[in-house]
Amino acid sequence: MKTIFIAALQDETKGLKNFHFTGVGKINATLKTVELIIEYGPDRIVNFGTAGSTKTNISGLVKCTRFVQRDMDVRGLFDFVLGETPFDDITDIQFGDNGFTCGTGDNFAQSTVDIECDLVDMEAYAIAKVCKIKNVYFECYKYVSDYINKQSSYDWSVNVQKGAKLFADKFNESRI
Repeated sequence: MKTIFIAALQDETKGLKNFHFTGVGKINATLKTVELIIEYGPDRIVNFGTAGSTKTNISGLVKCTRFVQRDMDVRGLFDFVLGETPFDDITDIQFGDNGFTCGTGDNFAQSTVDIECDLVDMEAYAIAKVCKIKNVYFECYKYVSDYINKQSSYDWSVNVQKGAKLFADKFNESRI
């Protein structure tokens, strides 16, 4: 199985090898994921990165299996719900079971989010959507670097590099 490992930032992967970097945000993640699929033709893409938790009982390295878009908001147009892209058949994406829900948005969440999700990030939904459309299996692991609160940006900067070792242990460094 041909696997590609991707993350948004090098800071998230200190000590890890063989990663491609998307940059921050849904557009950058989409573009880079498409480029990687065209260039390498993988069977699987594994995303690792940091995420904020919306719940205080979620910590460490966690697997995400459901992906929603937390900042797509056209509720004022017809009968759309938060997270639904108008006239698009793909809104709620699932890869596997027994994981957490990741809400992706192009903002750094520092207070409550209106959509039901366990974690918040800025890339996973975009990567998952490209993988779904291109028929590439997607796995996503997030290290909980902060909790959604007023000091989350400080917490993220302190904790951004702590998840790489946990990810390496999970994936056995020889495979990365």
